[in-house]
Amino acid sequence: MGQTSTDLNESTPRNATPGRRRRFSVPLKATILLVFVLTTVPVLLAIIEIDQRTGSKVVRTHAAEMVERFRNETIREIVTEFNALKVLISTAAELGRQAPDVFEDDRALRYLFSLLQHGETMLNVYVGLEDGSFRQARRINDPNMDIHGARPPAGTGYAYRLLEPNRGPSTLDRYIFLDNEQNTLGEVSAESGYDPRRRAWYNVAVDAGTTTITDPELFWAFGLVGFTVAELYEVDGKLAGVVAADVTLDSFSSYLAQKPVSPNSLSYLLDDHGMVLAASDGATTYGSDNDQVSLPHVADVENRLVSLAYSQRPETAGTEVYRFSHEGSDFIVGLSSLEEDLDKPWRLMVLTPLSDFTAEFTRNSQRMLIIGLVAIAVQLTIIYVIAGLIASPLQRLTRKVARIQSLEISADLPMQRSRIREVDVLSQAIDTLDTVVQAFARFVPVGLVRELLKSDRQLELGGQSRFLTILFCDVEAFSTLAERIAARDLLARVSVLLGDITNRVHDQKGTIDKFMGDGVMAFWGAPVALDDHAWHGCVAALAIQRDLERLNAEWRGNDEPEMRLRVGIHSDVVLVGNIGSKDRMSYTVLGDGVNIASRLEGCNKIYGTLVCISHDTFSEAGDRICVRPIDEVQVKGRRATVTIYELLGAYGAGEIFEPDTETLEIARITRTAFDALVGGDRPAALAAYREVLAIRPDDPVAKLHVSRLEAGEALPRAQVKMIEANDGKFS
Repeated sequence: MGQTSTDLNESTPRNATPGRRRRFSVPLKATILLVFVLTTVPVLLAIIEIDQRTGSKVVRTHAAEMVERFRNETIREIVTEFNALKVLISTAAELGRQAPDVFEDDRALRYLFSLLQHGETMLNVYVGLEDGSFRQARRINDPNMDIHGARPPAGTGYAYRLLEPNRGPSTLDRYIFLDNEQNTLGEVSAESGYDPRRRAWYNVAVDAGTTTITDPELFWAFGLVGFTVAELYEVDGKLAGVVAADVTLDSFSSYLAQKPVSPNSLSYLLDDHGMVLAASDGATTYGSDNDQVSLPHVADVENRLVSLAYSQRPETAGTEVYRFSHEGSDFIVGLSSLEEDLDKPWRLMVLTPLSDFTAEFTRNSQRMLIIGLVAIAVQLTIIYVIAGLIASPLQRLTRKVARIQSLEISADLPMQRSRIREVDVLSQAIDTLDTVVQAFARFVPVGLVRELLKSDRQLELGGQSRFLTILFCDVEAFSTLAERIAARDLLARVSVLLGDITNRVHDQKGTIDKFMGDGVMAFWGAPVALDDHAWHGCVAALAIQRDLERLNAEWRGNDEPEMRLRVGIHSDVVLVGNIGSKDRMSYTVLGDGVNIASRLEGCNKIYGTLVCISHDTFSEAGDRICVRPIDEVQVKGRRATVTIYELLGAYGAGEIFEPDTETLEIARITRTAFDALVGGDRPAALAAYREVLAIRPDDPVAKLHVSRLEAGEALPRAQVKMIEANDGKFS
């Protein structure tokens, strides 16, 4: 939120009397907040009080109902799961009675596999025959399990297991590995003394004479503990075999974990001695390396909350729901017997924290919240009317003034009429100010406008001496280009180019001094002092040339003529300030350094270069730029010669401005040639410049020096005449 009218009142007027104590005033924003708090807090407190009074009762009632419903549903689902397993095994046993030969060959395997798909908790399904044969379809849940000294192939999901004792001198225990589509992946086998007739599941089923569920036992092939659902079948009154399926305790723990009564509830399946058969929290794992099955007692599990809840169970038998507290938290415990439904003395224990049962409580809280929101909405309406009439327009105007001071475009803050007369007049005045300042900034350097807005100073004639960097740029052969391009198209192209030049100068913190037709004058270091102003000017020149390369590529694609832009840069002490009259003035730079920068731009025409800088600029920028010496020239009106350089690249401004290997080599050789030329060693200079041409045959600087050296011209006198003849429009 922007600055309010209160913030404006808190600022000291410029003409305020020093030492005068301001009267105490209440800030508008604080007043609105105080009104809001005084009108809403009592309502919220009433809502919270009502919510607390009704919440506890709702939670307890709802929790008891949910635990009771969950117990019934879980018991029913467990019974249904076991009954479904019993039905599957009974169906398979009946098939053995009706078609006993089905289980005597490999047809049994696919049938057993189909049974395995019908129960998520089943580990395997198998049949043991009275002759000692054994056929099994089983899941492979662990790809790293060891089977006869080997691991299942990659992608194995299932396996067939076969033992046929009557087919050879020794009994082989065969495993055929399958993928999820039942395609064979491999097979392993080993001699085995396994006899299904000696296993507990076989004998229990024979003794029971009907479908039975065994007590927990060890599945020795898996090293896991679980139950077996089994049933015998007879043919012609004689025992033929037993069909069975295994359900591991771990799988039943997963089954309980998938059906929680609440997010933090726990479910335990216990036997009549309190031994843990399954746990939804995975607190117990089952496995053994021998035939001794040992189950953990509920009092020994790591979760002490479970053992405490079990220890506080009522003494009465049957299904019970009771409550207990621990460390300030309340819990509901359900303890139900499954013996009547499964003929097993098992019990289901459900432990649920009351904090989980917040559905009804949440609905009640929402109703109370609606009441509170309605009350708050009434208060907000009142606040909105007051703030809309007073604070909102002032805040908007404050934001707009801040944008005007930073010269940001504030078109997204259009003028809005206010019902308060004074605010409305002020709003119109600030909109007018915004328009004037934006227009003013288009004709006066932006840096100068910002400086004036920050300092509150008036424009005055005068200036000061500063060491600045000046840049001149001009389109090469503009008159010729104007003859080839229609005036409207030429104007559009020049506008695009000048726009790119302006952006690059501003990107490098420079100031546009003036536009002169197709040329631009800019400088760095004023009105705001700038470190490394020479480097910033060089980077701007390189960026301008790169933008022009992009534009030329577009124009080439449209079969339009290209443009070349010549740039001259010089660093010197010049006079900078407001020049003109009281009625009309311009913020610009004056001095001999400006003239040199203009002449350097013209030097590009002589040497075929694009960016020419002076030795002063090179000295100021230092090793942060890559240059090569061009020549020593004498500018008109000066006795001393000026060493000029071609700008080739810059360091630290981005990878696109870094000189490549060839450019660095050209710069090095040119430096050698120039040193020889200045030292009077014309043969060495000629050889070095020819070396440059060997690398870059079209190099304009090297070609010019080679032609002059071969012609035996006196240097640098020839250049002096050319510079004098090149007095351009910037002189």
